[in-house]
This record gives sequence, C-alpha cells and structure tokens, in this order.
Amino acid sequence: MSRPPHVLIIVQNLPVPLDRRVWLECQALAAAGYEVSVICPKGPGDPDYELLDGVHLYKYAPPRQAAGALGYAWEFAYCWARTARLSRKVWRRRRFDVIQACNPPDTYWALARLWRPRGVRFVFDHHDLNPEVFRSRFGEPASLPARAQLAALKWLERKTFRTADRVISTNTSYQRIAVERGGVPRARTTVVRSGPDTSIMRPIEAVDELRRGRRHLVVYLGVMGPQDGVDGVLQVADRIVHLYGRDDVGFAMLGFGDCLEDLQTLCTDLGLDDVVEFTGRVGPDQITEYLSTASLGLSPDPLSPLNDVSTMNKTMEYMAYALPVVAYRLTETVVSAGDCAVYVEPGDVDGFADAVVDLLDDPGRRARLGASGRRRAEQDLDWRPQARAYVGTYDELTGYKSAIDLVWPEMDRRDRSTEVPVRQRDRYGHRLIDLRGERTLSAFAALRKLPSEDGNSVDSVGEGV
Repeated sequence: MSRPPHVLIIVQNLPVPLDRRVWLECQALAAAGYEVSVICPKGPGDPDYELLDGVHLYKYAPPRQAAGALGYAWEFAYCWARTARLSRKVWRRRRFDVIQACNPPDTYWALARLWRPRGVRFVFDHHDLNPEVFRSRFGEPASLPARAQLAALKWLERKTFRTADRVISTNTSYQRIAVERGGVPRARTTVVRSGPDTSIMRPIEAVDELRRGRRHLVVYLGVMGPQDGVDGVLQVADRIVHLYGRDDVGFAMLGFGDCLEDLQTLCTDLGLDDVVEFTGRVGPDQITEYLSTASLGLSPDPLSPLNDVSTMNKTMEYMAYALPVVAYRLTETVVSAGDCAVYVEPGDVDGFADAVVDLLDDPGRRARLGASGRRRAEQDLDWRPQARAYVGTYDELTGYKSAIDLVWPEMDRRDRSTEVPVRQRDRYGHRLIDLRGERTLSAFAALRKLPSEDGNSVDSVGEGV
C-alpha cells in the first residue's frame, strides 16, 4: 500500500481522549504513519470536530442516561445511527481502510458489514464481556425476558467475532473467550494490554493540600458502576473512621458513573462527608496530583464473572505512580500486579479495612510495594510493547510498512526505567520526582516525599527497604 492507511475508530461509552486506552492506540497509529479518525460521544464542552495531535475527532451529542432494557436499546440505536451518519462524513473527507470498533456495545459489526463492499476491513478491540456484564449485574437469568436479553447479548457477541478480520484482546482471558466462545482462529487474535505509558505517568512532588490536613490520603480511581464495588470503599472507610477511630485518614473518590449519586447519598448516611471527597470527572493532571499524593490506592472490584477475567486499569495506574495497592484477589488483578499488591479474599470487607490500616502503619512495606510496582509498570506492563503489538496487527492486516521500528525500537525491558531523560517538570508544570535511584524511589513510595525534604529516610520511619 503506497499511501498510509486510514483507520476509523468507533467508541461509544467514553469520549476521546478521555478513554485512555483508545487515545494511546490513536497516538500509536498516528506516530507509526497511519491516518486516524475517531467517532465518539461528546464530553462536556467538546466541539463537533477537532484535530488533536494529528487525530481527527468527530463527536455527537450523547444520549440521555438509559434505564431498563428499552432504554438501553434506544441508546444503542441512537448511538449507532449517529455513528453511521458520521462515518459517511469521515469517508467524504478521505476514504478509510479499516474500522475498529471498541465495545461496549457489540453492535458495530453491522456497520462494518455495510462498509465491507467498499473494501473496508473490521478490527474488534475487545474491551468488555457483555454477557458477563449482564450476569454480574443481574445474576443468572430466571425469567423469560432476562434469558432473552442474555441470549441477545451472546448473539451480538458472536456476530462481532465472526465479522472481525482481527480481534484485539485486552488480556489472555479475553483472548481465550474469543477463540473458544467466539470461534476466532488464534492467529487472528492479538493481546494488547492497557498498560500505562510510564514515560508520561510519572510521580510528581506531592500536593499537600489534597490531604486536607490529614496524614494519609487513600484513593479510588475509576468508573463508578454497579459492578465496580465502589460502595465497598465507603464500607471500608466507615470501619476505619468509626470502628478504628482513625482521624488521620482521608479518602478521595476519583471518577464518575451510574452510581455516583447513590454513592454520595450512602456517604452522607454513613457520616463520612467530612473525610470522603468525590471529585467527579478528572483529567490527567488531577490524576497525577492525587496518585502522587496518596499513601495507597484501592482496587475494590468484587468477584464476578466479569471482574475475575478483566484487567483493571486503575491497578496498573496506581503502580505507575509508585502507589501501594490493596485489592481483592481476582485472577487478572493478580496477573497485573503480581507480588506488588496486598490481596484480600473477595467479599471480606473487614479484612480489606484491616489490610488498609496495616499498610498505612507500615511505611517500610509501602516502600517495597510501591517501588516494586513502579518497576513492574516500567518493565512488564508499559505501553511501549503493547503499542508495537497493536500497530503490528494493522501492519499485517493492511500490508503497510509503518514506522513502528523507528518510533518504538526494540529495547531490553530492564533498561526502560532509565530511558526517559531526567526533566524538572512535566507538561502541566509539576515538579517531577527522579525515580532512577532505588533509594529515592523507595523513600517516595513510603512517604510521598523525598528524604532530603526533612532529613528522614525510610529506615527511620519503618522497617526499612
């Protein structure tokens, strides 16, 4: 192919670039020489069209919040129709060679089939397991309408798999489902994990004001939906504040979702309004500030058919900021965090609260977990090898010889932590922490500040590193 291929990426559940995985994919393709367009819903204040960092963003007004089966059906139909209309607009500007659909929902195989007679290929970026989402939220269906809904979700998933020329899976559990349940030949699947870009996700000097006068800040970052277990964070906070009597711990809940208002009501009912902050939607600069200031991060996702096999981005993002993690022991969470987290058996809220308190009171352990988490993020989870796999899938599909080897040359993963030149400040003006030295990294992970700031070392406040 002489000209660079044009890839159209379709996203329904989040705006871009707020969807971090999709934005990393867009940047990877653009850096390798591809032309990239995106169709997605608008975020607050977003324009209809924007050219951002070389990526063409086409956006439509989001639908009203859905409720019930009919509400979700209307939402899917509305978004599908708006996306189809915008795809014609993108085509008029320049024909595209590939459509990539990122689920949920599993409906855009039908749009891909409409474009197929014009030579357009279809890539399915498998973000979610919609049948498992249904079972996790509503349990095994007993009534005829519930069984029909689940059967419809499975049918849409099969159609998506069978239409796809390539399937990109977020982890090996999803890849296995594509092969075994979807009937996709393994050779047509690629695992592209949602790894953090550790050249950008780097700790900064702590923002003390975010602690609001308390010694420790504990954070939750992510979606606040029915299957995310965020109410468990409030139950843990209730035990720590009211049962253990800890007045030195505050909590920050970063994100939004269907359950946000219910969570705020529960927070008030539990008498936690003074110690829990709900930030709502946050951008990269705010995420950097909170995760660089907090003492530890929480991954409270409960055991469910969906969560057990899903990769939780928040866990890896905590690790990128050298933030110790407390999580329920789920299959893919353990794959991501390895031995860099404290695990609690699913459903044990008391044990989760105990683990949080124990870790807050043990700076030496926080040093080890935070430092090893940052190194694991750099060496095993970083976005660079994922970007190579992702772009390589498109190179194979289109026959295009991209600039992937120039943009991301092969590199020994052990050397990745020293690859980024030392800078004083990040793109938002925050003072960066130089984490190349092990002592400095461990001290920061334990204290969220550097030893030179007060003359203390990790050894003087904990069991040492």
